[in-house]
Amino acid sequence: MTTLADPHTESFRLSMLLNDTRYRSLTFQFIALVAIIAFMAFVGGNLVRNLAAAGLNISYEFLGSQAGYDINQRPIEYTSQSTHGRAALVGLLNTLIVAFLACITATIIGVIAGVLRLSNNWIVSKLMSFYVEIFRNVPVLIWILIIFSIMINTAPAPRDFRGDDPAASMWLFDTIAVTNRGVYIPKPVWGEGSLLVLGVFLASIVGIFLFRRYARKQLFDHGRLIPTFWPSVGLFFIPAILAQLVLGSPISLDYPSLQGFNFRGGITILGSLIALWFALAIYTGAFIAENVRAGILAISKGQTEAAGALGLRPNRIMSLVVLPQALRVIIPPLISQYLNITKNSSLAIAVGYMDVTGTLGGITLLQTGRAIETVLLLMLFYLTISLLISFFMNIFNERMKLQER
Repeated sequence: MTTLADPHTESFRLSMLLNDTRYRSLTFQFIALVAIIAFMAFVGGNLVRNLAAAGLNISYEFLGSQAGYDINQRPIEYTSQSTHGRAALVGLLNTLIVAFLACITATIIGVIAGVLRLSNNWIVSKLMSFYVEIFRNVPVLIWILIIFSIMINTAPAPRDFRGDDPAASMWLFDTIAVTNRGVYIPKPVWGEGSLLVLGVFLASIVGIFLFRRYARKQLFDHGRLIPTFWPSVGLFFIPAILAQLVLGSPISLDYPSLQGFNFRGGITILGSLIALWFALAIYTGAFIAENVRAGILAISKGQTEAAGALGLRPNRIMSLVVLPQALRVIIPPLISQYLNITKNSSLAIAVGYMDVTGTLGGITLLQTGRAIETVLLLMLFYLTISLLISFFMNIFNERMKLQER
């Protein structure tokens, strides 16, 4: 006769940490963690002892001392009388600016080139293949120097804008000046009520996001296709323009003008920033194009044929059927390309653009002699930026995954 009883509960013994498969992996992970901590403690203690023997100590007091050098591209107020900490902050912002601009531009270039490389038009396909093979097989530093040389040798000098019959003229109703020293654009001047206009503009962006989300829901739930491009353009411009007019134009513009030997006023975008920006974008765009092409080829042709059978046009098939599914293949390598752009921006020193490597890791290091402190700060900065990019892109990748029931 068979009887049922509660399973016997075995008491825990120390030998189970090695013999029991339930605890063995935890045991080895704990041992590895202790070994890593011991190694790091040994290296750190050895470093401190050697620094003490050499009469050195790790200190960041130099960040509060006067920098004494100028920075050509300044997104915030800075003079040579500012501190090394302020100089490091300006360099950090310069790095973020060029990395952000290059990521956006490289994505646009990469998506367009990747799609056109699969075009049935032989000339277009070969031109895109030529672009990819040429740009990704030449070091990015070479492209930075080439674009910078082209800009300073082909763009007009400020003196060419002088006189009754100037050799060069400003663009867009005399508001933008393109010279061999950089590009000068109007600078917004914030008056009373400008925050309200800015709030309307930000609300418009949120409205665009919600409208496109509503359009997507209508498409997936009811199969009703709502145009989104022109309504989005209207939401982007019209509410802010109306608020600007109703409130009496609280946001005005400071236009650049030729004074003396150079342009004054407005915002100055140096040629070094433009060269670094476009070189990083074009170079990385070639790699992204290959990622996009691989993602599109990963989608079954049956998807395209089925969408075509429903009467969708080729551009709609690509934007509504193929690319959304290809994103799950494109995004993981795209994260690596964004990280590469951020790290490759440290080549800015080749054209004199003062990023964080040029300020904190360059002039500040040479003036103060604090090599360990500055290198540790640089490592912390690039590590933080890389982890943040990975974190947000992984969230985006998780949202783009196919939802299975």
